[in-house]
Amino acid sequence: MLDLYAFATPNSIKVPIALEELGLAYTLHGINVRKGEQKAPDFLALNPNGKVPVLVDAEAEGGRLVLTESAAILVYLAETTGRLLPASGTGRARVFEQLFFHASGLGPAFGQAGFFQRQAAEPQPLAIQRFSAEAERTLGMLDGTLAERPYVAGEAFSIADIAHFGWLWRREFAGVSLDAVPHVARWYAAMTSRPAVERAIARVNALVPAP
Repeated sequence: MLDLYAFATPNSIKVPIALEELGLAYTLHGINVRKGEQKAPDFLALNPNGKVPVLVDAEAEGGRLVLTESAAILVYLAETTGRLLPASGTGRARVFEQLFFHASGLGPAFGQAGFFQRQAAEPQPLAIQRFSAEAERTLGMLDGTLAERPYVAGEAFSIADIAHFGWLWRREFAGVSLDAVPHVARWYAAMTSRPAVERAIARVNALVPAP
């Protein structure tokens, strides 16, 4: 049995999407980051870094596995099932290229742009300008990639698409729109129409308490 600790966040959503796409049974545990539950002792025992998502595989080869970092979880699920990640060659390299681009480029840019626009204690115009421009730049790079291929790593849907989806799903936080990136908009519409994506979004949104 798989246990997933998550919330309705850009990084969390990636894992239930992968689990739903792969048809794997899992129990979803809500960690309300808005209330600071990711800093509670019980959760820190799972992830000392105090972040969601966390996957626990009680039946992993070699014994119980507690795995953090959304990209690592995606790779683990893909490799244990033999799906959503080519086994070798150029296709595999392209998936990892996009995973690393997301983890080092697009994701941090979106996150920092949103933080300085919405959560910084005092206005930081230079930081807002820098990270908003970087969010737009990396989004433009993704648009260029998707102008040449249907999915971010090539002809087939992969965990790289799932990785990028998280921050595109929460792009409003970063103040980013898809108006100027038609290829990303086309891809995003295709992603949101996938039944597994719909199910995953419904499950994580149900974790958010009603106002």
